[in-house]
Amino acid sequence: MRKTAAFMRMGALRKLVSDSMAIDMGSAATIIYVRGRGIVVDEPSLVAVDNFTGDVIAIGLEAQQMYGREAREVTVIAPLLNGVVADFERTREMLKYFVRKARSGVSHFSRRALMSVLSGVTQVEERALLRAAEEARIGRVCMIEEGLAAALGAGIGIDDSRASAVVDIGGATTNVAVVANGSIVKARAERFGSWNIDDAIVDHVRRHRGLVIGAQTAERVKLDLASASRPHDLAEEITIKGRDLMKGAPAAIEITAGEVYPVAHEVVRKIGEIVSTTITELAAEVASDIYDRGLVLTGGGAQLNGLDDYLRDLSKLPVRIADEPRYAIVRGLEQMFDEPLGLRRAMRCGPQPLLELQPDPSVFET
Repeated sequence: MRKTAAFMRMGALRKLVSDSMAIDMGSAATIIYVRGRGIVVDEPSLVAVDNFTGDVIAIGLEAQQMYGREAREVTVIAPLLNGVVADFERTREMLKYFVRKARSGVSHFSRRALMSVLSGVTQVEERALLRAAEEARIGRVCMIEEGLAAALGAGIGIDDSRASAVVDIGGATTNVAVVANGSIVKARAERFGSWNIDDAIVDHVRRHRGLVIGAQTAERVKLDLASASRPHDLAEEITIKGRDLMKGAPAAIEITAGEVYPVAHEVVRKIGEIVSTTITELAAEVASDIYDRGLVLTGGGAQLNGLDDYLRDLSKLPVRIADEPRYAIVRGLEQMFDEPLGLRRAMRCGPQPLLELQPDPSVFET
């Protein structure tokens, strides 16, 4: 009877514990995969803050709806900048909110989580992310470099002995990683990404067309007109609206693909330089593998029109875009749960939190 009662108490405890999570927490968006349920969170990494009290009043999609149209007492911020924590308190609140949304039923704790981390981050930057995750009441948190996770999510096997090159382009970062045997051979991360195209469009329209536009309008211009390669129809145009710089009144202009192309291309050229510099520093055998296999593009920035063609012409290598490139990292993290040996080699774990629900590294074994 005592054993039965103990078993029943253990069953009640298990109901409070959610499944393993894979968390891709980027400057642009936070994506969470829960094992057995798939992707359950995909929201902007934005927080709306009350300027007077400092309280967080909206997070994610709700904060995005306010962005650019905030009330005078509200500011919308991105607490993660360039792939690292810029505002710890807001990052903690944002992650706690997203993890709470990801949990099922009445669960209050998560047994374990894998998080992606940008190559080359400092120990201080990594520790800030770990602390934020621990305070979200996750039992055990380990980190995997984005390049390796993106490679696995793009279909590269963890036991593949030949080298593969993955270019992950996010909102604020570009990460080039060469992976072989489930480990990173070479990696380079630059805090420069697709958001820079948005900034360049805003600056161009203000300087040359006399119109002040917001970030959401710039994003629409990028999606509708921007191209890494020369557009087929230079005359394609859309109407954009904002504030006239001279008059201060609402105004609208027509902008064409031909006008946007050189603006976006300057940013794309810098991304190409990051890729070119990385692959010219490879060892001979690794370079031989990359010559055969080419480059794999992941991340939201990989969807920029013509980017694969541009990098193919620049590098003279085969280039392909991963299936659903925005989800490559989180799916790669999820695969690591089934690869305990590879996980032990790759993971970077923080200290045990006060609430520990499973034993040390074996917590990740299946």
